[in-house]
Amino acid sequence: MLTIWGRTSSSNVMKVLWACEELGIAFERIDAGGAFGRTQDAGYLAMNPNALVPTIQDGDFTLWESNSILRYLARTRAPGGAILPADPKAAADCERWMDWQLSALNAPMTTIFFTYVRTPEPERDMAATAKARDAAEKLWAMVDARLGAGDYVCGAALTLADIVLGVYAWRWFNLPIERAPMPRLEAWFERLKTRPGYAKHVALPMT
Repeated sequence: MLTIWGRTSSSNVMKVLWACEELGIAFERIDAGGAFGRTQDAGYLAMNPNALVPTIQDGDFTLWESNSILRYLARTRAPGGAILPADPKAAADCERWMDWQLSALNAPMTTIFFTYVRTPEPERDMAATAKARDAAEKLWAMVDARLGAGDYVCGAALTLADIVLGVYAWRWFNLPIERAPMPRLEAWFERLKTRPGYAKHVALPMT
C-alpha cells in the first residue's frame, strides 16, 4: 500500500492525490504539515530532511519532491501510458512543463495565493501581489497559446503536465483578481473540473 504524508490543503500534495485517482492507485494518507505538524519530528526528517510535504513510502522506498513523485508513480503504475508517454520527445515535452511549473509559475502564484488566503489583510503587500499577478498572467497566456494544439497541454490526452498546472489553475480562476480573457485556458479548466480526481482533490475551498 502506498503511503502519502501530507495535508490535503497543500498544492503539492493535491498533485499526488489527483495522480493517484487518475492511475487507480490505492493509498493511505497521513496528515502532516501546517497545523498537523509532524514534519519536524525525527522520524519524518529521516524520510524527508526538507521537512516539507508530500513524502511517499512505497514498500521500502521513500521519495520526496512532488513532481518526482508523479514521475515515479507514472513509471511504476502506468509505464508507457499517456500520462507520461514512453516516447522520449513526448515525455520531454510533458516534463518541461512540469519543470516550468516549478521554475516559473510557482513563485508568482504562491505570492498571490498567500496574499489572499493566508495573510491577514492589514499585512498584505498589495504592490508585490499586483506584480505577481501580472507575471502570472503572462505565464498563463503561454499555456493558453499552447492549448491551441489540443484539449490538454500536451495534446489529446491528460498528462502529468496538466496535473501540475491544473492545481494552480484552480487558484488562478478562484482568487479575487482580475484576469485577461483566455478562452483556451478557460475551456481547459472546465475540462479539468469534469475529472473525478480533480473534483475530489483540487476543486476545494482554499485554505
